[in-house]
Formats: sequence, C-alpha cells, structure tokens
Amino acid sequence: MKRRILFYASALIGAGTATLVSQSRLLPNALAAQSETYRQLGLFGDLFEKVRTNYVERPDEAKLIEGAINGMLTSLDPHSSYMSPKDFREMQVETHGEFGGLGVEVLMEEGLIKVIAPIDETPAARAGILANDVITHSPF
Repeated sequence: MKRRILFYASALIGAGTATLVSQSRLLPNALAAQSETYRQLGLFGDLFEKVRTNYVERPDEAKLIEGAINGMLTSLDPHSSYMSPKDFREMQVETHGEFGGLGVEVLMEEGLIKVIAPIDETPAARAGILANDVITHSPF
C-alpha cells in the first residue's frame, strides 16, 4: 500500500513539474499582460475616486460605473452596449410578443412604426414595403 501511494505521489509531482517547465516560457508574457491590465484598472480606480470626490457636483457613483461599462462595450463595435436591469425590464415590456420573419428594419417614431429599410428577398420586400413607410395599424 505504501509503495502504491509513493508511486502515485511521484507521478503527480512529475506531471506537475513537467507542466510548470513547459509553461515557464509563457509565464513572463502572461504576467506582463496581467500586470498592465491591473495597472490600467488601478488608473481607472484612481480616476473614479478623483471624479467622485472632486467633481463640481457630486456624481451618482452607480451612473459613473454604468457609463464606464457602457463605454467599454460600445468601444467593441457599434452594436454592443450595456443595458441596466431597469432598462432591460422596460425593453422586455416594449418588445413582448411574437415576431415573425418579415425582413424589415423599423423604429418607433411618434408612437408609430417607421420603416428604416426592408431587407432584400424577404416577405417585406416582396410585399412592396419601402424605406420611410409608416405602419399605422395591423391588418390582423
């Protein structure tokens, strides 16, 4: 029994050592990247504290953080953004229902649905829906 435990312990130590040696070349780069990330997060924390304590009017801290998160996401691409839990709930209420594949991009304007553009080769395009059409009621 002692020999078996000693064998497994030796195998585990050997495997761990081999893993550490094989990854040792990657370690300096990973540590440098991590260090830079934490330096930048530290800079953000310092700036946040200065704005929070020294701005002309005391800002809402939750809005500052929400703005920072939104800025991070919008910097990725024009379609990414942060939605607060309250905004998400409101969006769910506004978009509740079933949607079919009509193939039209729309927006709400003055309580009406305005067509931005029909998508080529979709039911909306085949039905003759055009950009700037206003949908005032449903035929259903």
